[in-house]
Amino acid sequence: MAADKCDTRIIHAERVAKAHKTAIQGEEAETLSQFFKVFSDPGRLRILSALRHQEMCVCDLAAFLQGSESAVSHQLRLLRTMNLVKNRREGTVLYYRLTDKHVDEIIVTGLTHIKE
Repeated sequence: MAADKCDTRIIHAERVAKAHKTAIQGEEAETLSQFFKVFSDPGRLRILSALRHQEMCVCDLAAFLQGSESAVSHQLRLLRTMNLVKNRREGTVLYYRLTDKHVDEIIVTGLTHIKE
């Protein structure tokens, strides 16, 4: 018998039941998973970080990232689809900003966590 195994298997039925009652289920779990996948790309994180304190247009974000406007527009479209950024038009220019303070809080919480 391996030293790292218990001789007795104990299942705490009440804990399993509580997990079933409180766990994220089905479509909500899938949607939340997709939400967090958006944060898995360094470029998107840098865009969100740049928008934490000010709105910026696609041209400025492309200059900041040293990338193409097309690539930045593609990422912004995804961020808009996931309701993380909003835009407003001023003439021919679209300015982007974070949708709400929750997006900033997610970034700050993640940074705090990795620095601990």
